[in-house]
Formats: sequence, C-alpha cells, structure tokens
Amino acid sequence: MTAELKRIPLLCAAALYGAVVRGRNLLFDLGIRKSTETTLPVVSVGNITAGGTGKTPLVDLIAKYYAARGVKTAILSRGYGRSTKGARLVSDGGAVLLGSREAGDETAMLAHRNSGTPVVVAEKRTVGMALIAERFANDPPDIVILDDGFQHRQLARTLDIVVVNASRPLFDDRMLPAGRLREPTGNLRRADLIVLGKLNRPDEADRLAKKLSLFGKPLIRTGMENGEPVLFAGPDPGRIPECVVALAGIGEPESFVRSLEKAGMKTVSKALYPDHAEFPLTAMKLLAEEAAGKKLAIVTTEKDYFRILGNPALPGILSRAPCYYLPVNTVIFEGKELLERMLDDVLLS
Repeated sequence: MTAELKRIPLLCAAALYGAVVRGRNLLFDLGIRKSTETTLPVVSVGNITAGGTGKTPLVDLIAKYYAARGVKTAILSRGYGRSTKGARLVSDGGAVLLGSREAGDETAMLAHRNSGTPVVVAEKRTVGMALIAERFANDPPDIVILDDGFQHRQLARTLDIVVVNASRPLFDDRMLPAGRLREPTGNLRRADLIVLGKLNRPDEADRLAKKLSLFGKPLIRTGMENGEPVLFAGPDPGRIPECVVALAGIGEPESFVRSLEKAGMKTVSKALYPDHAEFPLTAMKLLAEEAAGKKLAIVTTEKDYFRILGNPALPGILSRAPCYYLPVNTVIFEGKELLERMLDDVLLS
C-alpha cells in the first residue's frame, strides 16, 4: 500500500473531526450554546495545534507576573494524562497535594513552580471554576488563569491568548489526526492576542507573522530560554555535563535536543517518546546502563522530570548515571509592554 493510500483513513477522519469542530463553534457563534460567565476574571492561554507550542511556560510567566504585583491567581487546567477524573485540588496555595500521576505532568510542574498559587484540574472547566469558588470562598483569587483553554468555550474568558509555534507549518497543516490542527486557522479571529512562540531570534518567521497580522489581532514574539541543568538523581559530577543522553516525552522532542545544543551539551544518544508517554522501566534500565558505561549524563525536560517522580521506581533506576532536568522559560522578544498592559486591563474588567 502506497503512502498516499495509507493516509486516506487519516484524511477522512480529519474531515469528520473538522466538521464536528466547525459545527460546535457555530453553535457558540450563533448563541445557541452559551459560555458560562463567572464572577472572576479569566485569562485563557491556549493553542490551535497539538503539542509543543510553549503554552505551559507562558502560563507560568503570567502567574509569576501577577504574583510579583501582589495579584492573587489560581490556575485551572485539564490535567492531561492524569489517572484521576473530575475536579481535583492539586495545590491549595500552601502545599502541593497531588503528584504528576494524579494531576498530570504539566499541571504538577506549574504547581511546584508557583507554590503560592492554588491549582485545580478538571475536564469540565466550569466544574473546576465551581471548585475554586467553593474551596476559596473566604479568600478568592483575583484572577483565574485557564491553561489550554482556547477550545473550551463553555467557560467565558476576559482575555483569550493563543500561542502559535513558529517552528512548525501552520497554514499548510491539516486537522487532527492527519495533521496537528485542533481547529481551523481562521478561528484565530476569536483570540484577543496571538503569541508567536519558540522563536530563536526576534526577526525570525516574518512571513508567518505577516500572515497572522491579517487576522487583525495584536501579536507578540517570544522564545524559550534555558535555565541551569538541575541534578535530581545519580552521582554529582560537580560540573555541567558536556556529553549527554536526551530523554524526553513531549510534543516536540527535537526542540529539546536543540535546547541541549544551545546549552552547550552534545547529544550522544536519544530516547524520545510521544507526549505524556510513560517511560518503560526496562528501557530506562538499559538507558541508565548505557549512560553509566559511556560516562554520559541523562538530561530530560522539566515536565518529564515531574512525570519521572510520579513513578517511584524510576529515579532509582536512572540513578546509575547523573540525571538532570533542563528548565526553560519564556522570554519576550517583542511586545512585552503590550502583554503587560493587556494583563493589567483584566484587573479592571
């Protein structure tokens, strides 16, 4: 069977998925289905493509921006890949109550990175908002940050931010599962702000930026900045590793490999898995043996680090070699003042 014939079922599925998405959005656009209004302002951060846009680091940046100004926030996420169902309190703003298995790896990371911020997971965001309102009735947050909220129109939002990955095709992409689009690109018109992310330089992706400007929405440019590698298991070599094994289960694993190179680390071997995938214990044992035998360090992403912690056996298995995670943060190349003004305006709503 040729590659073209193999794609026919995917293209049919994508056409069906696209029709369902268009129909659902039309119901909201016509007011037949209505978004639930809340008493709290909501800042939604989402994307229009699946996997690896840099959405979670932007949620982290926004939470820290508000916290630095004394604004109380709560983070509401779906908690993708978690073992639990329904609305769950991940952090009460004083202690992290759930690990990555119960909360999802990205949500667990956000909870640990923002220790003073309540974090809730819920498939139905309206139910999650109700939990926030009930649990923090005596000391409610000033703003709720909705993680991965663009497609979840059941919940009204004050500011709708969409992150676009500049390193991947957008307008030539197809709907899921044939491509990465979660909904048609024309739906970017719903956004209040478009964030062109994962840029290496401020002047990169000008052609994409020009196309996005046709939607008539403000646009800012961002990239990713590496932090210092953090040792979490195994012997401490006393220096940043030079030759490493890259271990990742994220939406765009090759971007992680590029981050390692940018940080001055040479990737000798790679173990790359699908987004949110569990790392097999047998494969991890072999990986650790290989790294120890070749005197290599194992480096993973911060999100994967929290997923590793969710399996108590994994840190011990990997500890035959030095094990690090590499933190990344959003850096704003262009439009910082615009973003901050729009975030400040939410408080006035």
